[in-house]
Amino acid sequence: MKALVQRVSRASVTVDGELVAAIGPGMLVLAGVERGDGQEQVERLARRLLALRIFPGEGGDMDSPLGEREVLCVSQFTLQGNTSKGNRPSWGRAAPGVEAEPLWETLCDLLDAKRGVFGAMMDVELVNDGPVTLMLEERDSRE
Repeated sequence: MKALVQRVSRASVTVDGELVAAIGPGMLVLAGVERGDGQEQVERLARRLLALRIFPGEGGDMDSPLGEREVLCVSQFTLQGNTSKGNRPSWGRAAPGVEAEPLWETLCDLLDAKRGVFGAMMDVELVNDGPVTLMLEERDSRE
């Protein structure tokens, strides 16, 4: 499972012109589920996201975790795209929707996140809170 994480001042998701979710200061999480991912990867990723020290605190610019800030979670199968051969991405690593959706929903629940609409064409707007964008990846612990 992969997540692109952005520290934001605000972020929102619109589907078919209708606002479905919005947050103030916090974390935008674009999450992609890979074939073979399971509960273990989701739980580890959620723990890491909640503990990730990317917010301002007493000791400096990035020494506090999420805390009471908000989370907006958006499904993003394209994070699993493989561009190692040519210019056209391959989506073979992405889990099919029937597999991915329950894991994505579990991640959202564990993060107490507002969420986009799984599988929908979404317009995602965000205002970065500083240049903080990170990629997190959880793989099978047997690898």
